[in-house]
Amino acid sequence: MIALTIAQIAHAVSGETHLADGDTPDTVIAGAVDTDSRLIGHGGVFVAKPGEETDGHLFVDAAVGNGAALALVERRVEAAVSQIVVPDVVVALADLAREVVARVRDAGALRVVGITGSNGKTTTKNLLARILEGEGETVSPKASFNNEVGAPLTMLRVTETTKFLVSEFGASAPGEIARLAGLVDPDVGVVLMVGMAHAGGFGGIEATFHAKSELVRALGAGGVAVLNADDARVAAMAPIAAEQGASVRWFGRGPAATDVRADDVVVTASGTSFTVTADGASLPLRLRVLGEHHVMNALAAIAAATTLGVSLADAVERLETVEIAERWRMQPLGSDRVRIINDAYNASPDSMSAALRTLAQITGAGERTVAVLGAMSELGEYAEEEHDRIGLLAVRLGIQRIVVVGDAARRMYLEAVAQGSWDNEAVFFSTADEAFAYLQGELRDGDRVLVKSSNSAGLRFLGDRLGESFS
Repeated sequence: MIALTIAQIAHAVSGETHLADGDTPDTVIAGAVDTDSRLIGHGGVFVAKPGEETDGHLFVDAAVGNGAALALVERRVEAAVSQIVVPDVVVALADLAREVVARVRDAGALRVVGITGSNGKTTTKNLLARILEGEGETVSPKASFNNEVGAPLTMLRVTETTKFLVSEFGASAPGEIARLAGLVDPDVGVVLMVGMAHAGGFGGIEATFHAKSELVRALGAGGVAVLNADDARVAAMAPIAAEQGASVRWFGRGPAATDVRADDVVVTASGTSFTVTADGASLPLRLRVLGEHHVMNALAAIAAATTLGVSLADAVERLETVEIAERWRMQPLGSDRVRIINDAYNASPDSMSAALRTLAQITGAGERTVAVLGAMSELGEYAEEEHDRIGLLAVRLGIQRIVVVGDAARRMYLEAVAQGSWDNEAVFFSTADEAFAYLQGELRDGDRVLVKSSNSAGLRFLGDRLGESFS
């Protein structure tokens, strides 16, 4: 975090100050901010966030032991550290992030990019950050820090010399993206797609559209909305951008993608090659991140980067250095004998479909497709229908072994059997341990294995175990 006095922090969060011995209101705090006492370093700010399983107030002493110089708390605790008491530490965290970003903006040339969409946010964030890092100091989220806690923590990492802040905005309910984007007033807003992810929380696809459009509404005059021309719902956000006085930059693979477009896409087991055209200039690009669906994420990153003044040549060169999007996201494991694709950090109907299609595309003659599938979470009333649809798709794609894991995903197995997987092509296991034991005996040379589920299903660890077993 930038250097602020205790008095300035207290004013930003509207809190009541209780000073430790030796501190004054003018004592300067310049360490990192975190909600995890284990990650606090010298001079840091510990945010004592209450949780469902534990309470951060119980760990203030531990944070002090690790070097904390200040604690944001909802009640004063017995600890040898200055404390600022606020009604809600999560709200205070957001207020502090707003203050820090505003000060950095006022003092320099900070540009802010916000990214949202039902799928692809984290990959696009990582691709864009890789491009922008070549231009100057860039701050972007660690992992999927995109909620009411993670997004402000990312914002608080900016310094006086930060040139770009890339913020990833996730949401499980209406209004959340508006609140997060309102903290930073983004210069560029990227909307990737409107799909079924979190549809249960939003109340349907139209409600999801309105939630994702909150990022476009957060743009001011002179801002730029980077929109997916191939997604009709995203394209429908263009009038909203106009209302805000923002311009639109289109990306995609179809004819409506007038600013940044991909052509001649070729998918292989080692990545995807295509020709990217931006503002009339064209270059070949070989993306090593597995999956044809990541072409759109790369185009979005290029569209945002070129909006910020990066040349197409530099953007392409930097993207070609990216090997994986992130751990557990289309991550290649195993060996040439048995290749494992661990993509079990998140799953929605759209990303599940894309991953299955990728598995089918990259499996060559004499090789066998194996899909290890777990539940997709946060679908609400759509859960049964969408799990059925994935079971059907797996059969229609000709996936040769369908291994469904977990009771919440059982509908995929039942649908696969109903659609023709009668001769042990589809099997079901209640636990990952059972599935692992089966796969150890079932997998053979030439198998190409996809492991895909939502984070809550825990199959990412099964993917890791398979990767180690067949490395």
